[in-house]
Amino acid sequence: MQQVELWTLIPFALMLASIAVLPIVAEKWWESNLHKLYIALGLGIPTGIWLVANGLGHNLEHQMLFDYVPFIILLTALFVVTGGIHIHGDIQARPSTNTALLAIGFILASFIGTTGAAMLLIRLLLEVNQQRKYKVHTILMFIALVANCGGILTPLGDPPLFLLYLRGADFFWFMSLLPEWLFTGVVLLTIYFLLDRFVYYRKESTEAIMADVRENTGISMSGYVNMIWLLGIIGAVAFINPSYIPAMGDHHAPVYIKFLREIILVAIIVLSLITTRKKVRLDNKFSWEPIVEVAVLFIGIFATMTPALIYLNAHAADLGLTAPWQFFYSSGTLSAFLDNSPTAVAFHTVAQGLPQEAGIALEAGISEALLRAIALGSVLFGAMTYIGNGPNFMVKAIAEQAGVKMPSFFGYMIRFSLIVLLPVYIVMQLIFV
Repeated sequence: MQQVELWTLIPFALMLASIAVLPIVAEKWWESNLHKLYIALGLGIPTGIWLVANGLGHNLEHQMLFDYVPFIILLTALFVVTGGIHIHGDIQARPSTNTALLAIGFILASFIGTTGAAMLLIRLLLEVNQQRKYKVHTILMFIALVANCGGILTPLGDPPLFLLYLRGADFFWFMSLLPEWLFTGVVLLTIYFLLDRFVYYRKESTEAIMADVRENTGISMSGYVNMIWLLGIIGAVAFINPSYIPAMGDHHAPVYIKFLREIILVAIIVLSLITTRKKVRLDNKFSWEPIVEVAVLFIGIFATMTPALIYLNAHAADLGLTAPWQFFYSSGTLSAFLDNSPTAVAFHTVAQGLPQEAGIALEAGISEALLRAIALGSVLFGAMTYIGNGPNFMVKAIAEQAGVKMPSFFGYMIRFSLIVLLPVYIVMQLIFV
């Protein structure tokens, strides 16, 4: 079994610390994506050189080529295509209206992905709430509900579920997570509605509410051609993989076969850019900055976390993980700070190494109870930090472009995820996991 020393996790810790601390101590400097790239490469390249020098280059290659590249291409495809669909209008931003928009995004997330749903609706939500002064809580709950928790019901919903699907979980098995999905959604939507109602009636100024009432237009949509490209993305993710095309999993397959899905997604990106009227993207205030920020930060995260994943796989047996609740919190905790996709794979591997009791139901080669815990922990805890899931940073960046002052890395956790999300997850675990 491959082994690495604990000190090799230092670059990954520094990468996380940079994301957490630099926006606070060097806010202007950190705003530049070029400066973020300096940090990512400054930590990622030495890590890569060390891995290659110690015979672990294939781990880095797999991490970057078969995890990072598909990850960022899929996010880019969803970002570009949904960025070419402009749902616009300014209806009154009452608590019931905002709650309904969050509920719609929560439902859509499982079928067009958390990234797709988030990019499709975030600009509309910001437009609807433009007259309101207090809207940070709305964006925070949007990250939780639409960019994370909503994507539980299908492998299309969130990347870790897709990877578990590729490892043998039946496509429709994830629908068995409906009770957990429904419980989490209803509780969080109720909390949001009560909070927004308090803010709307007790904190918003009369001038802001009257402006919101006066400046009303109906909701309409443009960029319909991108609905075709969105269906193309869903079809590519669902069917262009080794399960349906075994040659894609062949180690000696040509590059164009191995990366067939990514080639098609790149083609969809190009087609979307060509076929979408410029006015639609202008109306959407479409900018490459959010996806560039994600690409830059995650190239550093994926590179530096390679030793962390090797260390986890080597020492997982020593962790004493056996019960579903342990897998739920362990996979959840790491998903909050690592990318949740490789975290789900790592804990699936750990579960495969456990002795299996006779007569228990298996799914993807492991106990259904453990698979349920890993799937839920990986998806739900992606909302605990900005780096837990790709769309989180994108929503944050788009909101900040619209003038919303979002909390810092630590502020997000202290003001929101630790006091709102974590208690809900604990109650959900006590009932279902």
